[in-house]
Amino acid sequence: MTRIGRSDLDILPLSLGGNVFGWTADRDTSFEVLDAFHAGGGDFIDTADAYSAWAPGNSGGESETLIGEWLASRAPRDVVVATKVSQHPEFRGLSAKNVRAAAETSLSRLGLDTIDLYYAHFDDADTPLEETVAAFADLVRDGLVRYVGVSNYSAARIREWISLAEAAGADLPIAVQPHYNLVHRTEVEREIVPVAEQYGMSLVPYYALASGFLTGKYRGGDAASGSPRAEGAAKLATPAGLALIDALEEVGAAHDASIASTALAWLRAQPTVAAPIASASKVSQVADLLAGAALELTADEIARLSAASEPAQA
Repeated sequence: MTRIGRSDLDILPLSLGGNVFGWTADRDTSFEVLDAFHAGGGDFIDTADAYSAWAPGNSGGESETLIGEWLASRAPRDVVVATKVSQHPEFRGLSAKNVRAAAETSLSRLGLDTIDLYYAHFDDADTPLEETVAAFADLVRDGLVRYVGVSNYSAARIREWISLAEAAGADLPIAVQPHYNLVHRTEVEREIVPVAEQYGMSLVPYYALASGFLTGKYRGGDAASGSPRAEGAAKLATPAGLALIDALEEVGAAHDASIASTALAWLRAQPTVAAPIASASKVSQVADLLAGAALELTADEIARLSAASEPAQA
């Protein structure tokens, strides 16, 4: 088990991404994926109030609603739920009023009394950061939220948040959610990881598998498969990117592990990373994700993959 930052949240070092629930995974499939994840020891679920407002016919909140229905149906023990605020069409931004209203609505959808980990999803330049920090502190004080996190924040703004929280005697963020994987490393490692190390925060990276590219799915020229995320993955299928996939396959073969499991294991091994986020739109994909939470690479294997990833940076 892995602890998130300075909290008492002990989790399997893998977070199941809820972005596909209500989008590329319907209700039945979402339940199957959640069942398989939990049966395999998974206990950390990530979502956001905006998931999946971008899909035709959706208005936001679909993922939280499905997760809430699954929680009510299965009543699983010791599941940690993280969600986010600022991007829902009805709750945009991080004003105090909006943060409170969005949190209450998320709790209702999820069927929970308390959100385990609540992220500011994206920075809001139109709201004073002091107001946002105070709003999150109020949620913790009132028992609606256990712990605070930040997502897609720059290192400078994370430091500013922490300074304001310290001055107000408020709880500090325990987690940072950046875009981080083998083909998107440089900025995170240079700027975000040092802040996390300094303040005892954990990274919970999204796009851990680079929209599916780091599963090896697009190595054979089928990048234009028509899936909603295929276009982004196709851009990574450069000679350097495909060489990285080859290296992942070779390292994984020594452990009888898939390309996806090996990519997740590399990310887990990076400083301050607690749990990569990976989603599954089919139940058949869950086993590889769970295997990535258990696979231990050697120092030489980690170094080899790091070196192979350098030319492939997006």
